[in-house]
Amino acid sequence: MRLLFRRASDVRGSMSLWRGGCSGSSSRIGQGLKDCRTLVTSCRAVLLPRFGGPDVLELRDNVPVPDLKPNEVLVRARAVSINPLDIRMRAGYGRSIFEPLLPLILGRDISGEVGAVGTSVRSLRVGHEVFGALHPTAVRGTYTEYAILSEDELTAKPASLSHVEASAIPFAALTAWRALKSTARITPGQRVLVIGGGGAVGLSAIQLAVAAGCHVSTTCGSESIDRVLEVGAEHAVDYNTEDLEAAIKGYFDAVLDTIGLPQTEKIGINLLKRGGHYMTLQGEAASLTDRYGLAVGLPMATGILLKKQLKYRYSHGIEYWWNYMRADAEGLDEIRRLSEAGKFKIPVEKTFPISEVREAHQTKEKKGYLPGKIVLEFN
Repeated sequence: MRLLFRRASDVRGSMSLWRGGCSGSSSRIGQGLKDCRTLVTSCRAVLLPRFGGPDVLELRDNVPVPDLKPNEVLVRARAVSINPLDIRMRAGYGRSIFEPLLPLILGRDISGEVGAVGTSVRSLRVGHEVFGALHPTAVRGTYTEYAILSEDELTAKPASLSHVEASAIPFAALTAWRALKSTARITPGQRVLVIGGGGAVGLSAIQLAVAAGCHVSTTCGSESIDRVLEVGAEHAVDYNTEDLEAAIKGYFDAVLDTIGLPQTEKIGINLLKRGGHYMTLQGEAASLTDRYGLAVGLPMATGILLKKQLKYRYSHGIEYWWNYMRADAEGLDEIRRLSEAGKFKIPVEKTFPISEVREAHQTKEKKGYLPGKIVLEFN
């Protein structure tokens, strides 16, 4: 890691330097970056130079760190978690978008400390412990000693959680938040069905819906039954041994399908009340653009989505959506509050040092189902 120290000749007021940033009074933080800067110019990072298996990942020193934009925050990473999206991107998912931009830095979740802030950042200060997540299409991810996120992609880390615990939460939780709160706009007393409640997004959705005062049913494997009931699901159905359509009782106001198979889509739609919302995480935009290119694939995906929306609106009276994670400052803040109150948590299965990122990806792939997330730690 290399640090470059700069100080303008017209510095006014005393400032102190701290690990890649300038700190001062709350009214001087923006001016602080203009007048007194400790810039991290390079750091360790895991690069993806080409698509393939875990062996293509390369931990390199002296990877350049870009300058901060006014709304951005430099975060000294302490822990980053591995998401299914990381595995898929490494293997070539989104190739039509990302291949021209190689090498990439994978990773979406992060927990660490603020090292510097852009001139328009107001809610965070140098030295604050934070956690958050980048949007799905970010090219420079979080598998890096110093990550860059926008202000609305970060919030204060819950004091009751370690960096490892906190890093497991944001991306999955915000994916579920986007579906349930932004799209379906769930309200107290409604019935919510989570198809695939044993994974990080499903478990997040259960906890968010319970916190919103909803009645939650879920499907999951037998190994997850106890966990989903523990976090508040009222009814859990084992999709390996039970007939879902026969076992799930009643109709629902919202269905979040984290599996996205044709049969789960059919079940979810048939179990919705009129006016309800079906949301799947398995939209076809990326796969179609990979197959046909952006110019053809994206319009094709838009057409398929519109066709399904119209079909189900007229045949079932329900709303149909493809859902993706998006930054949401309000959502992240509520997730933080729930975590601090002990009402929200994503389990961690295993941790690896960042130097063992290949082994971590191999573990994620070989074991298939894991009861918790895998986290990479920076020393």
